[in-house]
Amino acid sequence: MIANWTFWALLSAVFAALTAIFGKVGVAGVGSDFATFIRTVVILGAIALILSLTNGWQSFGSVSTRSWVFLVLSGLATGASWLCYYRALQIGDAARVAPIDKMSVVLVALFGVAFLGERLSAVNWAGVGLIALGAILVALR
Repeated sequence: MIANWTFWALLSAVFAALTAIFGKVGVAGVGSDFATFIRTVVILGAIALILSLTNGWQSFGSVSTRSWVFLVLSGLATGASWLCYYRALQIGDAARVAPIDKMSVVLVALFGVAFLGERLSAVNWAGVGLIALGAILVALR
């Protein structure tokens, strides 16, 4: 099961749900940008601990220039996403913010096809459409 991608994807969904609930409570009375900073420091410490425990550290020179560029871009996108997410949680209901945030699933499908040459079947596209429709319906008042 640990080698199965669906196990890790489902676990990611559970932790993402907890992120919304814990974040909504945690951002009360705290600036959303500062809350994002605290979250980032915790993540940095946790990942450093995991790398230490699993002997997963690598030399920075072992990472190609291309990987560096895209990992830095990914980090910047993650930071921007988190800042926007915490701001949205501070203003809106977690049950309405999270589904709109998950519109990223729809965008990943579109970007994957447009930029990575991935292919989706008609059934896959129907699922993408249902995700988009579901997110919109959940977010409505």
